[in-house]
Amino acid sequence: MNNIRLTLLKTFRYTALTLLVLTVLSILAVLSVRWINPPFSALMLEQQIRATLTGQPYRSQRTWLAWNKLPDNLKMAVIAAEDQQFAHHHGFDIAAIRAAFAHNRSTNTIRGASTLSQQVAKNTFLWSSRSWLRKALEAWFTVWVELLWSKERILEVYLNSAEWGPGIFGAEAAAQYHFQISAAYLSNQQAYLLAAVLPSPLTRNPSQPSAATAQRAQWISKQVQQLGAGYYLKQLEGTDTF
Repeated sequence: MNNIRLTLLKTFRYTALTLLVLTVLSILAVLSVRWINPPFSALMLEQQIRATLTGQPYRSQRTWLAWNKLPDNLKMAVIAAEDQQFAHHHGFDIAAIRAAFAHNRSTNTIRGASTLSQQVAKNTFLWSSRSWLRKALEAWFTVWVELLWSKERILEVYLNSAEWGPGIFGAEAAAQYHFQISAAYLSNQQAYLLAAVLPSPLTRNPSQPSAATAQRAQWISKQVQQLGAGYYLKQLEGTDTF
């Protein structure tokens, strides 16, 4: 009996220590990206591994742009398309989650409710499956992303990590790949089209938009104006928590 208790105690201690180490490492990983631009994201690594395992040729493209080099029209287009409450929530849009839950229960289609913060947490640190474990870890990382980064940093990392085509990551690579220009020279319409394909960047083409993509870009344009365009971005300033 004593041996069993001793074994259980050791197992508990090792488990607790392992969880503590993993917790600290995850927080340090998030904290480091507050200042350090990650050379690759978990999504980029996952795509590379998948291509290698299937024997497919693959080459990723990304050029990091600092916050003040990213075009304001693309910042607003992405916010309007993906997360209109970005400036106001703390990582989770509860109203959107409830609406998505109700929609998914009543229809055969799946509607997501991930904020930009959640998408950054997933793409930067995690894999892309839909398991409950991954969702739980996504929530964990989202909390720390919101606590340790400013809103500007979250959007900066998102715009430099979003996938806009096969191996095309970030705003600069997307602008050059789809429009043969630097991101700094994107027109408003081009920014809206890039944001419009984000739900399915591997099956939609912003430079040759379908009718549905063009219609979504027009909707995004109207949403940008309703959000206040440049005024909205000013709300992101000074959001550092420490």
